[in-house]
Amino acid sequence: MDEIERKWLVEQAPGEALAVQGERIDQGYLAIAEDGTEVRLRRRAERRFLTVKSPGGLVRGEREVEVTPEQFGALWPATDGRRLEKVRRVLDGGGVTIELDVYSGTLSGLMVAEVEFADAEAAARFVPPDWFGREVTGEPAYKNQRLAVAGLP
Repeated sequence: MDEIERKWLVEQAPGEALAVQGERIDQGYLAIAEDGTEVRLRRRAERRFLTVKSPGGLVRGEREVEVTPEQFGALWPATDGRRLEKVRRVLDGGGVTIELDVYSGTLSGLMVAEVEFADAEAAARFVPPDWFGREVTGEPAYKNQRLAVAGLP
């Protein structure tokens, strides 16, 4: 399945966005290829996933399977040095879903808004709200895999 997503830096999210109950996400990378292909582990609440993403900007291939807590626990140590933590707040964007990621730890202070689309045409037509900042779709420095390894740009 392909993922069609645009991303923006957020300097100041509106208060109502930050008031939305968020979900903590712990994410670590098992492998990051030179071309941008990645294999990651993610823990969201009580669920755990192994995901493979292809390289790309706006459109990327994505395959995800749920793993058991034991499988996750066995693989998680291999992500040491390639991890990030964030709280994801899911907001109604008037016809689209906005995921506002508020990072913590070494990435504290970083906020990124992501919007996924059904197709590239819908992505092109989308007009972001005023509180979105600079668009960083396709900028390698703001891919989660890069943030997990290198920190803030």
